[in-house]
Amino acid sequence: MTGLFFEEVSCGDEMPSRLEVFDPARLFFFSASTFNGHRIHYDWRYATEIEGFQDLVVHGSLQAALIFRSLTAWMGPQGRIVRFSTKSLGQVLMTDALKVSGRVIGLGEDQDIGLVEIEMAAERQRGHSSIVTMPASAGVMLPLKSLQ
Repeated sequence: MTGLFFEEVSCGDEMPSRLEVFDPARLFFFSASTFNGHRIHYDWRYATEIEGFQDLVVHGSLQAALIFRSLTAWMGPQGRIVRFSTKSLGQVLMTDALKVSGRVIGLGEDQDIGLVEIEMAAERQRGHSSIVTMPASAGVMLPLKSLQ
């Protein structure tokens, strides 16, 4: 089992960013898998003509899941998430791209465990502009290489 070790991480390290794109099928299947029946996520006519949106709306919980997936991909199978929080600040439409990024903001050790503090964000990309729609923070335990 390979993965990231605490000694390989420094404050200020950037996580690899991910660019997510959406289509009607992705939004529909996420709605179905989370039992979210709100039609703004999968019924274009309802979302635009009844609710007044310009397009289908990406679920806030999908944004959070994509941030979480980026975090787990970065830390690897030996890492453990001990804290994760998000805050929704804005809407993402299906035609928007979503950039997920993060960086290490703190390091510590406690009883032979490496503790890493991370700040992350989902950033809506629309044309030439971007805005953070979901900031997130996480605390992660990473194994110490010296104990392997």
